Amino acid sequence: MSKSLILVTGATGKTGSAVVRQLLDRGYPVRATVRKRDERADELESLGAEAVVADFHDLRSMRDAMEGAERTYFVYPPQGGRLIEATAIAATAAQDAGIRGFVNMSQISAREYSDSPLARHHWLSERILDWADVGAIHIRPTFFAEMLHILGAQTIATQGKLYLPYGDERHAPVAASDIARVVVGLLMDPEPHVGERYVLTGPKNLTVAEMASVLSEELGTTVEYVDLPVDAWGEVISEANGMNEFLVTHLKAVALDHQNGIFSAETDAVERIGGQPPQSLPEFIRENIDAFGVASHG
Repeated sequence: MSKSLILVTGATGKTGSAVVRQLLDRGYPVRATVRKRDERADELESLGAEAVVADFHDLRSMRDAMEGAERTYFVYPPQGGRLIEATAIAATAAQDAGIRGFVNMSQISAREYSDSPLARHHWLSERILDWADVGAIHIRPTFFAEMLHILGAQTIATQGKLYLPYGDERHAPVAASDIARVVVGLLMDPEPHVGERYVLTGPKNLTVAEMASVLSEELGTTVEYVDLPVDAWGEVISEANGMNEFLVTHLKAVALDHQNGIFSAETDAVERIGGQPPQSLPEFIRENIDAFGVASHG
């Protein structure tokens, strides 16, 4: 019996690329969307995926991408404020294609009255997909473990400091590869999970100060957590490449959410659905040690 064709959007991103690889390893035919033809599209095709150029905001494009697929993973980049439009287009295309398993990347802070417009948009997008009756399943990860080196590698390497505005509350960072395992588990057998909202976490809640201690031990150099005021941190990150006002507003809002305990959770969803326990923070750091740039520490 042939396996279902699965469409993976955002296939060059952190979770999307891992989902493609894991599905291919299990013998599933995969169609992967890319924004343009480049070396990343070539790499997807070298792995055995069908790479197609698609635009989240073009209905015809999304219809073409979903034609013939039975299930899909939908993940939309956080940089802009157009998630609701993209979700409505994807839901329409999925209805037309007869999709019966639609795994949607949401977030743990998604809720009706969030101060983050992106979190509110995720909440609305979940409902659009439920109404569309395409077999929607929503995953709500906590902070990715990768955020530690995305937001902290430069200052860890140059100053031995990790600047974040997360206060003394906790979260259990989860690796993108572990999230991908959950997505793959859901795509292989979506029916029992339709309509569910799964919070995805790593194995252990930690304060950022505790994470800095783990970083110190694993990197072999002292890392100090500096708890910045949210507004001051917002001013700093607004100068970073790839940041815009929408994303900065979101990141500041979720920082306050973290201070208020909204990210504090530990669940067994990664192991239960993904088939193996999530990486611990020490394991993640060891696996990604080059991303922290410690060789340049003075």
